[in-house]
Amino acid sequence: MAVLAALLGIATPTGLAQSNEVSTKTFASEGRDFLAKEVAAHFGNIKTLQPPPDRVFSALTVGDFSWGSFARALAAQADVGGTRNLAGKDTARAIAEIGLIESRQGGKAFSQLYSTLALRHYGTDLSRNAVWQSMSDAERKEWQSLLDPSRFYDPKTRRVINLPENYLGVAARVAAMSYQMGVLKDKAFLDSVVESAAKQFTDGAIYADDNPPTGRYDRYSHEYARFCWDAAEIAGRTDILDKLKPSLRTQYKLWWDIVSPEGYGYNWGRSQGLVSYLDTLEFVAFAAKHPEFRPAPIAELAALYNQAWRWIRADYDDNTHMFRVFAYGRGNYSYINPNREWQQTGTSFGKMIMAHAELVAVLEKENITSFPAKPTLPNAARFEFYTKANGKQEGVWVFRGGKLRFTLPITVGTKPAIADYLPAPHGLAGFSAPVEEVYPSMVPFITLADGKTYAAADGADLIVPAPNGRGVSFSTQNWAQIGSKSGDRFANGLKSEVDYVVKNGRVIRRETVTALKDVEIKKWQFAFPSTATSVTENRTATTRTFHLSGRDGSVAVTFEINGSAEIRIFAAGDGKLGKGVLGAIPIHLVAEKGSFRLAAGEKLSWELTIEPK
Repeated sequence: MAVLAALLGIATPTGLAQSNEVSTKTFASEGRDFLAKEVAAHFGNIKTLQPPPDRVFSALTVGDFSWGSFARALAAQADVGGTRNLAGKDTARAIAEIGLIESRQGGKAFSQLYSTLALRHYGTDLSRNAVWQSMSDAERKEWQSLLDPSRFYDPKTRRVINLPENYLGVAARVAAMSYQMGVLKDKAFLDSVVESAAKQFTDGAIYADDNPPTGRYDRYSHEYARFCWDAAEIAGRTDILDKLKPSLRTQYKLWWDIVSPEGYGYNWGRSQGLVSYLDTLEFVAFAAKHPEFRPAPIAELAALYNQAWRWIRADYDDNTHMFRVFAYGRGNYSYINPNREWQQTGTSFGKMIMAHAELVAVLEKENITSFPAKPTLPNAARFEFYTKANGKQEGVWVFRGGKLRFTLPITVGTKPAIADYLPAPHGLAGFSAPVEEVYPSMVPFITLADGKTYAAADGADLIVPAPNGRGVSFSTQNWAQIGSKSGDRFANGLKSEVDYVVKNGRVIRRETVTALKDVEIKKWQFAFPSTATSVTENRTATTRTFHLSGRDGSVAVTFEINGSAEIRIFAAGDGKLGKGVLGAIPIHLVAEKGSFRLAAGEKLSWELTIEPK
């Protein structure tokens, strides 16, 4: 099983998670020892920084944030480990030189954040800071540009430059730490950056739109709130901290309802896979330090952390010294590319070192000598609204009970109808959306006679959650149009009404499309991309049921379509449609209906039932 999992790019947890109880002391040493060993191995593999190598081990170092990410990890290890020397070399001067690399190649945003964090690890008093003191005056001048968020933040517009909204949080943290270390002198400028970053929250929003006014809601809302908190805390802005508290409490509660027992958090959007497990480490560490935001007792949070840690540790290849982000069947958004393979490892190290140290410190302080290996997560069945503004409603349906665990987001993606953001039951066993592909993944695409293709996605006109949380209905006459601008919606003469319900261990999706005028439809297409590796079929006069088996177990998928439709089995192979965030999605069930006409008032109805076995 382990060999098959490795071939398919699947991490399989091992070690401490196999026992019922975890010793805090053993847990602390396991993480500490692993991270110290691997950071030292990477540092030792760098033979020179003048010029910097284009590879460390087998991974390219030439992508954005690569060197800054490792500088943060190296500094964090030196700080937490209590020694400036790793692999027989001085870390302080190396970090100074790495910062110069980032500065000279125009590094910005996260390059600056990670470099600033690295510098701060050696102390906020720069007169005693080993990194700062290792540099000449000319080098310090170059380094100071890394500590200035104006590289990607426009003080006049008080906006980030050609970046998503969450980067305001990055700008605020850079400015705050720069002020903390005495490089930035202008408190008014710091206040303006922190105020700009927190504006959505101070204006009363609980969740942050990552691309206002588009309405893109995903895991960045949670991270963004924490970034704003860190910056406001340094800036002494208690007024902003007070405004952030309702958001953080609510977002932590939602995350606790979403997260899987294995420690996987937000399962839709553009940051999943390894990132989602790393999120759990950071989310838990922050909640450990700030008890008022804990959605559960610290022992339960530690148990969830342990499960995420187990997956992360299994995903790390001790032979290549890299995470398996490019293993067979693993898909990534384009920002995670081979040029940034080393960056992903460096960023992960930095997050893991600090999260581990912060959690262990709290466990020891609160006298938690052991905790459960696995969390006991409560059942969840509810809908959470993100927004009802501008005639468009958005939110997420959360369900956890029995064999059914999923989240169904109704929100806007990075492209119209992109699979990672479609209103589908993400996280449901057996189902997985192909990464960063515009594809009818659990949501039909309709192509009209003029050649334009639409999906009932990117928000809804109306969302009606079931009172018991076991279903949701949503309808729209304004559709996402493939190839248009993200967030824009179009009337096309059709109305979609979708009803989801959980009943008797099944997820049932019913949809009716009503013609508001005479409409010529060129093609209707729907896909169920699956993690299964085998499939059999049963037919009746009105239904077709497919029995799928694979790494997530077995699931039965039944189609009932009003009117003839072709349903075929498509083997995705190692193409783009076969790549999922946690491994391959080899088999797709694809339903298609050819050219037909709907007269005004006519309906197309169909139903899909999914039953994990």
